[in-house]
Amino acid sequence: MVTETQTRTALDHESCYRAVSSRDVRFDGVFYTAVASTGIYCRPSCPARTPARRNVSFHPTAAAAQQAGYRACKRCRPDATPGSPEWDLTGGVAGRAMRMIADGVVDRDGVSGLAGRLGYSPRHLTRLLTAQLGAGPLALARAQRAHTARILIETTDLAISEIAFASGFDSIRQFNTTIRQVYGVAPSQLRGRRTSPGPSGELHLRLAVRQPFDGAALLAFLTPRTVTGVESVEGSSYRRTIRLPHGPAAVEVDLSRPDHVPATFVLSDVRDLPPAVERTRRLLDADADPVAVDAVLGADRLLAASVTAHPGLRVPGHVDGDELAVRAILGQQVSVAGARTTLGRLVLAYGEAFEPGWDGLTRLFPTAAALAAVDPQSLPLPRTRAGALHEVTSALATERIRLDRGADRDEVRTHLLAVPGIGPWTCDYIALRGLGDPDVWLPSDLGTRRGLQRLSAPSSTAVETNWRPWRSYAQLHLWTSLMTGA
Repeated sequence: MVTETQTRTALDHESCYRAVSSRDVRFDGVFYTAVASTGIYCRPSCPARTPARRNVSFHPTAAAAQQAGYRACKRCRPDATPGSPEWDLTGGVAGRAMRMIADGVVDRDGVSGLAGRLGYSPRHLTRLLTAQLGAGPLALARAQRAHTARILIETTDLAISEIAFASGFDSIRQFNTTIRQVYGVAPSQLRGRRTSPGPSGELHLRLAVRQPFDGAALLAFLTPRTVTGVESVEGSSYRRTIRLPHGPAAVEVDLSRPDHVPATFVLSDVRDLPPAVERTRRLLDADADPVAVDAVLGADRLLAASVTAHPGLRVPGHVDGDELAVRAILGQQVSVAGARTTLGRLVLAYGEAFEPGWDGLTRLFPTAAALAAVDPQSLPLPRTRAGALHEVTSALATERIRLDRGADRDEVRTHLLAVPGIGPWTCDYIALRGLGDPDVWLPSDLGTRRGLQRLSAPSSTAVETNWRPWRSYAQLHLWTSLMTGA
């Protein structure tokens, strides 16, 4: 069977064709099937009749298929699949670039801005992405814009001209041409399939997630960590405010469904839909490969029972790396409840007011710049922790440290460890939740030690090597077992 590693170079035709023949949903987003006889490309699990072997080719990204002249299948909607889990597994340049393109960096800052963030020249980055992904950054961003445009056409009452520019296109002509090329229809024909709009200002989406998906466990993790004013939980729904490139926003996700996540966004600027979706997907760990994770961890006798009880367990990500760093620092050597109380005070004192979109959401989390301007001696924290908070927020505010998903994980760790008061636990917690590293292990964490004791594990080092490259997920199984007893 084709693996994610194969998709980074040449896709094996025979292995890909077997995946398509079996309609294996695990490979949706890992590669795309293009059919020469129809001129369309599909996800591997497309329910249409399996095309003849001689008529198909395989592409690592939707953009690569589009660049080869294929349009998206109207039946399986391949552009709406989860992203490849390869991006988070490797942490390489291609994965970092894909995450930043999905966040709208090319639309806001151009290819030169993306290249600068990654430490490459635009030409070198284009060559690298074309070699690995079959398309350069402009084509990848174009595919992202087309997907955003389709969402806005089908779910909002915005005028077509407004949607064109909100999606990141430079002109109506470019927008019309792209939509016709990607979807084979005019924008107005997509609008004919629009669903009923929600209340004014709300955008309703279905976020694709790989199955199985344990949304209940994710909600159980987030609930005790909600910060008053910024977050709230009601039933199976988690809500929070979020700071986006063009203004404040709010998102609500319903975590009760096993096959997808209904999400509602309230945006102050519709151009922020791509980053809003991307950052929400980070929170959900939506692009993880639960089958691969559970296969490794379930084979270990210590975790087998937990994997059986919680198939598809996700690592809770975060919508804002800067905020996660503040949470990690304030969470050093204190209980979850204690950290939550301190964070609530910080939000009340330094967070900006948020125009309520939903009950309970009244504040935005303070920016790094706002916290860096606070006298550390005035903070209700031990001196060392207050100093660490000041140093880290100052570095974040001046971008000496970046904690977006395009950051190099090793460089971030080196910079953070150089700050007095920042130790391995803080760095690893940030990597786990903020940078999406799937192979983080926190041996000094109290919950980790208690979880290992509960399993009668011989020692941390004796078992953690069996859980590579998914130690982050093993970590969550230990924490979850303490909460649920399973």
